[in-house]
Formats: sequence, C-alpha cells, structure tokens
Amino acid sequence: MNLKDKYINFFIGKGHKQIPSAPVVPENDPSVLFNTAGMQPLIPYLMGQAHPYGTRLCDYQKCVRTNDLDNIGDTYHHTFFEMLGNWSLGDYFKEEAISWSFEFLTEVLGIPKERLAVTVFAGNDTIEFDEYSYNKWMSLGIPKDRICPTKDDNFWIAGETGPCGPDTEMFYWRSEDPIPEKFDPEDTRWVEIWNDVFMQYEKLADGSVTELPKKNVDTGMGVERTTAILEGKTDNYTSSIWLPVIGLIEKISGLPYSGNEKSMRIIADHMRTAVFISADHAGIKPSNTDQGYILRRLIRRAIRHAKSLNIDINSDWEQQIALMIIDLYSKYYSELSENKNIVLEVLANEKVKFNRTLEKGLRIFEKVASNNADIDGETAFHLFDTFGFPIELTVELAKERGLNVDLEGFNAKFKEHQEKSRTASQGKFKGGLAGNGEIETKYHTATHLLNAALKIAVDKNVHQKGSNITDERMRFDFSCDHKLTPEELETAENKVNEWINAALDVTVQEMPKSEAINSGAECMFIEKYPDIVTVYSIGNDKYGIISKELCGGPHVSNTSELGHFKIKKEEASSAGVRRIKAVLE
Repeated sequence: MNLKDKYINFFIGKGHKQIPSAPVVPENDPSVLFNTAGMQPLIPYLMGQAHPYGTRLCDYQKCVRTNDLDNIGDTYHHTFFEMLGNWSLGDYFKEEAISWSFEFLTEVLGIPKERLAVTVFAGNDTIEFDEYSYNKWMSLGIPKDRICPTKDDNFWIAGETGPCGPDTEMFYWRSEDPIPEKFDPEDTRWVEIWNDVFMQYEKLADGSVTELPKKNVDTGMGVERTTAILEGKTDNYTSSIWLPVIGLIEKISGLPYSGNEKSMRIIADHMRTAVFISADHAGIKPSNTDQGYILRRLIRRAIRHAKSLNIDINSDWEQQIALMIIDLYSKYYSELSENKNIVLEVLANEKVKFNRTLEKGLRIFEKVASNNADIDGETAFHLFDTFGFPIELTVELAKERGLNVDLEGFNAKFKEHQEKSRTASQGKFKGGLAGNGEIETKYHTATHLLNAALKIAVDKNVHQKGSNITDERMRFDFSCDHKLTPEELETAENKVNEWINAALDVTVQEMPKSEAINSGAECMFIEKYPDIVTVYSIGNDKYGIISKELCGGPHVSNTSELGHFKIKKEEASSAGVRRIKAVLE
C-alpha cells in the first residue's frame, strides 16, 4: 500500500470523509493560476460554508507551484506535486490534530521519534505563544531541545486580513550524520514533512486580532518528499515515484542519471507537470498568457534539456515519457487517460513550434556576434527569456567566436525577472481568501444565467467549458462550433436581463450526486464532485426552473441583486470552444 492509500485509510479511520482532488486549474478563482495547496479548493468551507461531507475531511490534491521554477533541478523541488491533507471544520482542534500527526508518522509510517523535531509559534506583540502545542509535543515524547518556537515561519494568514493562526511544522532528520541533540530549523538536513495550521483568529483591517467562534484545522504533507524520506533517499528523484521516468530518460538518451542529474530532473518534473496541466478539463493550451504561458515554458524548458542530453528532438521521446506518466497516475486521476490524446497533441505541437523558435534565436545571436562585439547582459537575457536559450548555450556559442558574455549583467536581469515573478505570484495568492466578495458572488450567479441563456439563444447542447471571475468582469467559455451572430448575442443578453428583472429566487439543496444528475442538474466536471453535492437552482412559479447546476457557490439569493448584464466581447477560446466576456453594470 502506497503513502496516499495509507494516509486516506488512516484518516477515514478517524471519522474523516475522503473528498475528490480538485482540478489543477481552479474554477472561478482569479487569485491564482493553479491550485497551489490542498486547502485552496476548500476556502469557502474554511470561511464558514457547510461542506456536504461534514466537518472532517481528507484528500490527496494535485498542486502546481511555479514560484520555485528556477530551483527545479535540485534534489527536492517540484512544480507539480501531490499534497495530502486532513481538515477539521469547527470540529476537533490542536489536541487531536497533533496526536494524529504523531501517530501517523511514528506508528503507521514507522518513523523513529528520535528523527523528528517540530516548530511552534513563539508569539508576537498581538498573539500569544502557542503553549498548548508546545506542551502537547512534550507529552508525546518530543524532547524540549527538539521543539523550536519561531515567529516568522509559524503563523499563517493568506492576505493582510482574514482567518489566521499559528501552525506547527514537523521535520525529519534526512542525513546519515549523527542527529544533533538540539534542533536548528536552519540546518538543511532537517526537512519539513508535515504542517498543521490552526485557524483560531481573525485579523481585522485595523490590525486587531479576535478569536474565531469556529476554529478550523488545515494540514498538509507532500507525497514526494515524504516518500523519499521513507525510502531513505536524500534525492527525491531517486525514490520509487520518479524511478520509472528517470529510467526511461536514461534509456532514451543513452546516458546515466549520474553526471546528468540536473537535466534529467528538469525533464522528468516539467513533463509530469505539463501532462497534468494539459489533461485538465479546463482545456489549457500553450500560449503567451496565464496558465498557457506556464505550460509553454515548462515544455520548452524540457526540450532544451533534452537537447543537452543529445536526445533526438524530432523523435517521439516526449510521447514516450508522457505515456508513462499517464500510466503511473491514471488510477488516481481519470482525466489523464480520458484526455491522453489531447496531452500528446499539445506536446507534439509545442515541440514543433519551439524548434522554429530555436532557429530564430540562433539568427538573433548571429546578428549580434557578426559585429565581433561581446554579448551584453540584456541580449543574453533576451535570448534566454524569449527564445529559450540557456545561458550556458549563449556562453558556448560566444566562446566559439572568441567573444565574452556579460554574465554579471545577465544575472542582474535574471534576478530582476525572478523578483517580478515572485511578487506577482505572492500577489495572486494573497487574494485567495478574499476572492468571494459581493461582486464576485454576483458574477458566479450570472454565469449560471448565461449558461441557461445560451442554450436558448444558440443551441440546447451548449455546455460550460470553463470560467474566470474577477471583481471587474466575468469570462465564460462554452462549447460552440461557430462565431456567435449579433442576433444570438443579443438574445442571450436580453434573456439574462429578463431573468434578472424577474427577481428569480436562487435556492440551494444538498443531495446524492446520482440523484442530482437524474434530476437534470448540470455540471462541468462530474468526476470532481463528491458523492453528496450542492445544487443551486434559479427560478419561480412563473418561469419554472431556468437553471439547475452542481456548484460550490457562493451565489446571491435573488437575481434582482445582479444589476444590468452586458456582453462586452465574444471570441474563440480553442477548437470548438467560444468565450464571452461580460460585466454587471
């Protein structure tokens, strides 16, 4: 039994219900490009909405993080990873959470407590030292010198305000060196494997902090890191999770992993992430914006490193790796096998495009080098960022001409780029808990009305393919094989406004998924929903039910709250999918 199965079985035994993994591309959440943590899809429930499965939940969640993209190639960073999580929504708290964490680590996984250390919140000017967690770890047999109180790393809040609280992190001694008596969190031989967050406070806009009446527990454990620990590996990529993929790359390249670690890790990591993004039902394709840009960058970076291993780029190498990844993960994530052909097509098409880009980059280099001038930092970074040239390739090409490269200038531009990326990433994540405000709630309901209106204005077989909501507009993707006519757009817009003016009630019910589908309720991705679902219906006695959809919400209680609906733009999204952008005025 692997780690995921052990974890789920353990927490089901503690009264938890397993919930399905959410897609890697979040629905109706503009705050992030991807689901970056197990808690992210549960934000409405952590904010107080009742979950259909009750107050004790557990799952394994697909996550994608790209703020560490430049670190991929080391022994433990990954862009895609799986996060194990268990949650208490106003049910149990620190006593049970810490006890069960310790029990799972030491009794189920068999980790000696001598190899464990923990951090707890030391307290600050407004919130006291987390004495309860400190004492609880002591009672479980963790020595005082292995419990380290810290301020900066043991307090969680998603933004500037909102639910927050202390956390306690568990570390494992991943080294053959003697285990020191005293725990130093800065010592990189101690590796974090689990984090328990206790949401017990709310930070207000004036900076004050109050106790939450309903306290939550949110925990997270990384599958890749913990598997490597259990198998005694100091390099995640030599664990059983990665061994088949690394072995295939060795076979394709004819080279050993030893001595080629960085490129093989990057290929393995980026190909796995690209497979999961392109298999997601959101239909992401490589592009120059948002999720599509990340997908493009991952595929192209994998291609660059494949070239550095002398892999024939025009062979089917990427298809072989993708098919292996699909085979390894389909048991847990059915969309991989369902969308296998889409994944293979995305990878093949991007490979062809990048081969052309490489040629363009070489021409840019030749133009600069023909003047026998050294390559300045800005040009070197332009070749890296726009054409995918590793700095090593630029240096090598320059050396053949007897030219130098301004590495200091390149590194300065590269650092500037990193800071911008990191700031943007942090800014997006901060919006997570605040992304369901009043205007966003209105737009959520408007997407349901537009979905229903398009079935009347265009075709009864129109279905939602995706959506994105901000506090300024809504974006709605739907299945359609043609550009909408002005008449179709006008009919859809008028129909939505008719229903808004009719002041239709929005009602919510919880029911078994099978019952919801049999009742005619629509949903975008049926497999992502649990067995008990939330169904929102819009209508009244005069109009009947004009919309009935499985949805996590939130929604207004009556359509009269929405204002005036206006379609601003209609365009192609991808093959067979159109996109409408609209506003509420």
